[in-house]
Amino acid sequence: MTIFDEKRAELEHYEFMMGAARGRLAVALDLLTDALVLTGQHGVYCVSNRNPSKPRLDLEGVLGGIEGAKALIQSVMEELRREREEASRL
Repeated sequence: MTIFDEKRAELEHYEFMMGAARGRLAVALDLLTDALVLTGQHGVYCVSNRNPSKPRLDLEGVLGGIEGAKALIQSVMEELRREREEASRL
C-alpha cells in the first residue's frame, strides 16, 4: 500500500481545497508534524546522559531534520500561493 492509498481521503480533501501540488504538500506537512510529535514524545523518555533536559543527540538530529523539511515545504507552499496570486492579477 502506497502513501497515496493510505492518505487518499486527506489527499482528496486538500487537493480539492488547494490544488494538486499544494494539497500534496499539505498532507506531507501533516505527516512530518505527526512524526515530529512522535519523536518528541520518544525524546521525553530517551534523554541525554550529559544533559537530562535535552533529548539524545540522535533524536536531536532527527527533530532538526524534520523541522527543516517542514520549513522547506512551507516555503514552497508560500511560493506557490504567491505565484497563483500574481497570475490572477494579470
